[in-house]
Amino acid sequence: MNFPAMTLGLFEQRHWATVAAVPLLAAAVWMPGLTLQRSVFSYIVTFDITQSMDVEDVSLGNTPLSRLNFAREVMRDSLERLPCGSKIGWSVFTGQSTLLLLPPIEVCSNYDALLASLDSIDGRMRWSNWSRIAEGGVYSAVRTSQSVGHDTGVIFFTDGQEAPPVLPSDERVRDIAPGQVKGWLMGVGGDQPAAIPRTDESGNRIGYWRADDVIQVPPQPGASIAVESHEELSELRGQYLASVAQRTGFGYRRVRVPQDAVGAMLDERLAHREPVPTDLNWLPAAIALVLLAWRFLPERWTARRHVSPSHSRA
Repeated sequence: MNFPAMTLGLFEQRHWATVAAVPLLAAAVWMPGLTLQRSVFSYIVTFDITQSMDVEDVSLGNTPLSRLNFAREVMRDSLERLPCGSKIGWSVFTGQSTLLLLPPIEVCSNYDALLASLDSIDGRMRWSNWSRIAEGGVYSAVRTSQSVGHDTGVIFFTDGQEAPPVLPSDERVRDIAPGQVKGWLMGVGGDQPAAIPRTDESGNRIGYWRADDVIQVPPQPGASIAVESHEELSELRGQYLASVAQRTGFGYRRVRVPQDAVGAMLDERLAHREPVPTDLNWLPAAIALVLLAWRFLPERWTARRHVSPSHSRA
């Protein structure tokens, strides 16, 4: 049997693959997108911009960062991982309220705009030096979320430090029923108390807060052990944030690396189904690529594939 002739015949017969690849490539260029139901997410991301968030006790890689800058970098990473069709908006918190900066917009088509607006969020937006996270911040974030959409959740980055400090007997979340709005409190900060930078109205650092500059926790009547207050220092108040999250039906997640936040934001319990324009042009392009690769395989490789071991020994 003339095996080279047979192989050449098979090779010539593969010209049909070129013909088939042409309409597939045309479809990859001109095929309109389809609208499919997909699981997507919608959040208003709130950044605590109070001065304790300027403490540089977290890092990304080997680079020390302030808590606020770290939270922004976490969201920069998260934007790349959210599925198309998801929506993100920005707000900031200080005092007893949040301020909506950008309502939720689709992440893929508005990626550059989201990054540009994220870069502009810093302490110069601060309108107050006091902080009521549970009673005011979370309440305001929930109300803002409800105003922009039924399926919009809350992501709240904070270190959990209230100023003036809140006594255990005063801890409360105003008028929020558990599960009313879903979301996460994201804890940012180190475990060791650190000095809080003090900044002026223009965001310039002018020193650090001292013990006599801030309101301290007063001694508790009947306490067996006197606990020294150090509200001029700051560390992550994770236990406090976890208790606030439990009372509101939120989740609590300490964020040490961006993946901690991404995993929480992609929690399927917070997803909802929406029709999303979906680009499937890659599918005919991939099939055409396979056909063309097969069409132009080297003849010697094809011959080895078609010659049986018994014939090769003859």
